[in-house]
Amino acid sequence: MSSPATDRTSAVRTDQDDTTRSRVLSLVLAHGPISAAQIAKDLGLTPAAVRRHLDALEAEQIVEVSMVRSAPSGAGRPARRYVVAPGGHEQLGHDYLGLAQRALETMQRVGGEDLVSAFVADEIGRLRERYRPQVEAAGPDVDDRLNALTAAMSRDGFVASHTTVTPRGPKGVTLRSAQLCQGHCPIQEIANEHPEFCEQETALISELLDVDVRRLSTMAAGAHVCTTHVPLQLRTAGSTHSTNHTTARQGGLS
Repeated sequence: MSSPATDRTSAVRTDQDDTTRSRVLSLVLAHGPISAAQIAKDLGLTPAAVRRHLDALEAEQIVEVSMVRSAPSGAGRPARRYVVAPGGHEQLGHDYLGLAQRALETMQRVGGEDLVSAFVADEIGRLRERYRPQVEAAGPDVDDRLNALTAAMSRDGFVASHTTVTPRGPKGVTLRSAQLCQGHCPIQEIANEHPEFCEQETALISELLDVDVRRLSTMAAGAHVCTTHVPLQLRTAGSTHSTNHTTARQGGLS
């Protein structure tokens, strides 16, 4: 029979494991596909300790391995990267997701696609009302607006992040852009059946950032993350900053 002290030690160890596992899962959500080595570096843990948590999450079908080639040409041996599994997104979903899905099915049966489209437009309108003041307060610069939008979307459970890329073009021209990634979709099951959510969400991102964005992937279409290409600035060698505010919109929501 174990002693009370041993029981308390075991309970503390279990709590610590649960906390660390949550931190590991958070990084997979935000940055997947991600390697065990990168997670270990970000958390200050050993790769062996991280792999133990990843193995446990994989056994629970919360994360899964995605083989990714690091070279742009596709050459070389694929590397193991971790992403959130479909079952993991379901476990991370909201309690009322099933109820909302049944409500949409009833709308479609009673009022047809027009009623569903009106509902989607209304829900996107709610996001617009919530995000617009935060994004506009960031000022006219697209980088700043994107930072504000990423933070706002993360607070709503989209686990949003973005990375900037700066490819070198001809004659010294550098085209800066960003990839806005959403590691979790709270309404993924609904978006699977109603892609108009994805289309109107993409249009909303374009509207709020005041640039023409392009949706590269969605979880509703089978990708591990929702990714949106966002043009940032047009730079020439030695020139001053000039933000490209293209007002054309392209539809596409995750």
